[in-house]
Amino acid sequence: MSGLRASIRCATPFLEIDLDVADGETCAILGPNGSGKSTTLAVLAGLRRTDDSTVDYDGRSLQDGKSFVPPHRRSVVLLAQQPRLFPHMSVARNVAFGPESAGLSRKEVAARTERWLAAVGVAEFADRSPKQLSGGQSQRVAIARALATEPDVLLLDEPFAALDVDVAQQMRTLLRSLITERKGCTVLVTHDLVDAVALADDVVIIEHGRVVGRGPTREVLRRPETAFAAALTGLNMFVGTFQAPATVIGVDGGSVTGVSADASRPGVGAVATFSPRAVALYLDAPQGSPRTVLSGTVSEVMPQGDHAIVRCDVAGQVISAEVTWGAVGDLALGAGREVYLVIKANEVRVYEATSSAEPSDVDSAPDSASSPDSA
Repeated sequence: MSGLRASIRCATPFLEIDLDVADGETCAILGPNGSGKSTTLAVLAGLRRTDDSTVDYDGRSLQDGKSFVPPHRRSVVLLAQQPRLFPHMSVARNVAFGPESAGLSRKEVAARTERWLAAVGVAEFADRSPKQLSGGQSQRVAIARALATEPDVLLLDEPFAALDVDVAQQMRTLLRSLITERKGCTVLVTHDLVDAVALADDVVIIEHGRVVGRGPTREVLRRPETAFAAALTGLNMFVGTFQAPATVIGVDGGSVTGVSADASRPGVGAVATFSPRAVALYLDAPQGSPRTVLSGTVSEVMPQGDHAIVRCDVAGQVISAEVTWGAVGDLALGAGREVYLVIKANEVRVYEATSSAEPSDVDSAPDSASSPDSA
């Protein structure tokens, strides 16, 4: 495979991650704060050297136990959250800086500068200084400056985090169109699920310095196997062991049942994922025979647009329900309130889990959507 290959090993902070990113592809690295994302980019960029790490691109060694290529000779460019434009240079001079430093001819430098200023839509600002630009305009120039060097590897460190939502979406769309035309590969670090879905072919999820999930973006996010991955998609995750045909039994004996399962061995570790919209809350045990009824205690009620997210402690696992504000008032929902949770079986996905999914880790950050009226 032509492209980037890296085996990153670091003792402090602890990090063990292997990456393979083919030319023309984008890999997103996701993980909670402190998981090792920034360290990964620092090693790839040559800003940090560790004895046991190896990095190569198309068979060219950038780093191993015996050799180390400095950052400016790697053909690796890091685009960070802040534009960090040179304040004493014009927009055009900022974009020209990389090609000039690479020793290109004056004609080629001018051609690249003109090309990338036009590509990101800031050609009209070529003679302005960075202080005369808006945040979105500055980030466009930063993108042009990064791509003007035509790097083998483009590293993106949460490039839209400092931008307003509308501007971030514009930049996301722009960057997607630009990186799909690149010959090299791209590595994106982000906390934002939208970034991963919009830009990345594959994702790698890391927690506590280790890889806990990897694969095609939509497949990994469709089947989250850790609490963090579930939280990214706004899902609840109930962890336990599998019981045929489609039930996950928690450590306390409580269980969540779906209508089908991607698991076949009784007793194997399994997870059930479901949206907060699939959860209805009651003060008394519901009548009839719903497949899943859990008892829990409300721990928090949070605003979510015109609805509320009610987080409940269910024997140490956190399950969230999305309800109307009318239901919050009618049921007097607040911290400490005992409730029954009914989960719609036809909205539950059950599948085998990795060993990284532990009940004590379960938490979720639900998405916004309409709630079951029964709640």
